[in-house]
Amino acid sequence: MATATFPKKPPAPSNTTTVEHAPRGLEVRGYLPEIFRGVGVSMKHFFENTREMVRGRRPDPVLERFDDGITTISYPEQKRPYPERFRGIHRLTTREDASMRCVACLCCSTACPAQCIYIEAGEYPPGDERRGYERFPVKFVVDELRCIFCGYCVEACPCDAIRMDTGLHPVPYDSRDQFIYERDLLLSIKGRDGTFETRNPRHEPGEPTHPGVTREHAHE
Repeated sequence: MATATFPKKPPAPSNTTTVEHAPRGLEVRGYLPEIFRGVGVSMKHFFENTREMVRGRRPDPVLERFDDGITTISYPEQKRPYPERFRGIHRLTTREDASMRCVACLCCSTACPAQCIYIEAGEYPPGDERRGYERFPVKFVVDELRCIFCGYCVEACPCDAIRMDTGLHPVPYDSRDQFIYERDLLLSIKGRDGTFETRNPRHEPGEPTHPGVTREHAHE
């Protein structure tokens, strides 16, 4: 009986087809066939991949294309090769005498759009030939959580003291403090070539190839 709240349904158009309701038995409502089918597919790939791995014929997911089956990367034993210009975590480079290249000019922290670099500059002690000519970072901190890995700090550095050529990415930690990279940690990270120095040749004061530009001696 039609009421104001539940009006009578209008008649169905003549060009429509009525679809009968499909009965759903216990087999359909329990999803058991689909569960067994999904488990069967998983076990099939599991045994196929295990067999290929035991025989030593498992395709390399890094160097080979994905063919039949499921091939996963066993991280961290297997890693995809990063491009040559991949921007990894930061590091501070050193000179041949293991001294820091950073002169605490603050160019990198100024250019950083995320403001993730903090530097405190200090003077060399009296008697040091670098006193009055250059400074060094008493503190050099990089917050890897705030970093957007744009590479502006590397481009802005006039001494090639900070680089992102480590080929490493921050690993998962359980506290924020572990993502704060301080000066000593940055100095202990090597580049892809396994050294603490830079690939770019630099001409330092005192070397025969240096143009002779110092605070007291400029270009003539």
